[in-house]
Amino acid sequence: MFVTIPHPAGYRPAPDGNHPPLLSEGYRSTVLRAPSEAPVVLRHRLTEVTGPLLTGDIGPNDHDLTAQHDGEPIGQRIVVFGRVLDSDGRAVPNTLVEVWQANAAGRYAHARDNWPAPLDPNFTGGGRVVTDAQGNYSFTTIKPGAYPWGNHHNAWRPAHIHLSLFGRSFTQRLVTQMYFPDDPLFAQDPIFNSVPDPTARQRLVSTFDLEATRPEWALAYRFDVVLRGREQTPFEEPHE
Repeated sequence: MFVTIPHPAGYRPAPDGNHPPLLSEGYRSTVLRAPSEAPVVLRHRLTEVTGPLLTGDIGPNDHDLTAQHDGEPIGQRIVVFGRVLDSDGRAVPNTLVEVWQANAAGRYAHARDNWPAPLDPNFTGGGRVVTDAQGNYSFTTIKPGAYPWGNHHNAWRPAHIHLSLFGRSFTQRLVTQMYFPDDPLFAQDPIFNSVPDPTARQRLVSTFDLEATRPEWALAYRFDVVLRGREQTPFEEPHE
């Protein structure tokens, strides 16, 4: 059973079609994940709002997924950057942004990912950073590869990076995915296409930024995350 929280006064709710439904035709695992009964509304109490708090230092290489091991990872080095904003375009500072992704061959450093693509001993695919006073975040990483996932015949996920955004506690968490421009696998991917509104769907696609590209080092992709409102980034679970 999923739990939803009424949106606070003053926030504009997301328009219909901005987020994927919990039960999405074509995305087979949602049959098991989607609730079979109407959600029950539970209001946050002090425990949910105040703890557990997100504390602890960010490591010196948490933002650079290419510098977390002894050697260089294989693949195209990229910079993923952007801002976390509210519905009025104001910066959201001090927000923990975590990423996880497959390596350049399309394989995760995870025991359950065992398709025959090589693991990279110098890339484990996880990072985190806290937004600055202007809501900026930035990661250096490797462009992930596509991978098969068994949802339907010859099913391949487009290259993507998962992003998780935390507020001040674990109850304030949003999860989304960032894709890359002009991916040929978009048309057959039911996760990407589970966002009903085509305009909202395109907000999941990053923008190549030549000006931010680092000469002789890394290509750059901008991905801004808007938490609420009409220009809101689609997230994996509808929320109010």
